[in-house]
Amino acid sequence: MTTLQGIINRGIVNAELQFEKMGYISTNVANYNTNGYKSVRFEQMLNEAGFLSGVERTDFSQGAIQRTERDFDVAIDGTGFIPVTSPTGDVTYTREGSFKVDKDGYIITNDGYLVGDGIQVPVNYDNIAIKENGDVEIYSNDGTEREYLGNIPLVNFQNPEGLKKSDNNKYYLTAESGEPVLIKNHTRFRQVNIEVTNIDVLNEVNSILRLNASMLASFKVMQTINDMYSKALQLNQ
Repeated sequence: MTTLQGIINRGIVNAELQFEKMGYISTNVANYNTNGYKSVRFEQMLNEAGFLSGVERTDFSQGAIQRTERDFDVAIDGTGFIPVTSPTGDVTYTREGSFKVDKDGYIITNDGYLVGDGIQVPVNYDNIAIKENGDVEIYSNDGTEREYLGNIPLVNFQNPEGLKKSDNNKYYLTAESGEPVLIKNHTRFRQVNIEVTNIDVLNEVNSILRLNASMLASFKVMQTINDMYSKALQLNQ
């Protein structure tokens, strides 16, 4: 038999889970304008005792591709991740392809991670092409002279949802994700384009409204039960 204390305790535990879910939704909304950001959902389950539990899941579905006209912007049209290496040597994986060139001419992410194995662009060139397969070339205005600089690799994982989220739209591999597998002979890169977030902001706002209403109702029930419990204690004195 469930006591009033047990009902209150269950309500508190479930309310904390609801607050946690609200945090995930709020983070999604806050990143609506973040290129390449993938929506994170907090799936909740109710056990036989009436307690909620939850698990974080990342939605890696494709975001819309928008043209930017910037030579070093690269969108991924399809599945896959680009390996990038931090200044300290840590390898992470990203779908955010807004790149630039550092002082030494290497293609890097906006926060300074080296793209691929290191692709160095010379100081003077006419045009640069990042092909659909990731090959990077510079060429003259008339197209007669071309120089191959390297390849931006694209990898995939057996279980992308097993990746561990890091900062700035990057992910670490885990035992659950499996090792990265190089995607060969693909045509998934789109130069002068960027992939925007896959967040459905209207759906996220509706989720906040529904969750807020549910939490208010739960708090009212908990307050009523707490009042009943206090009165019961007074009668026993």
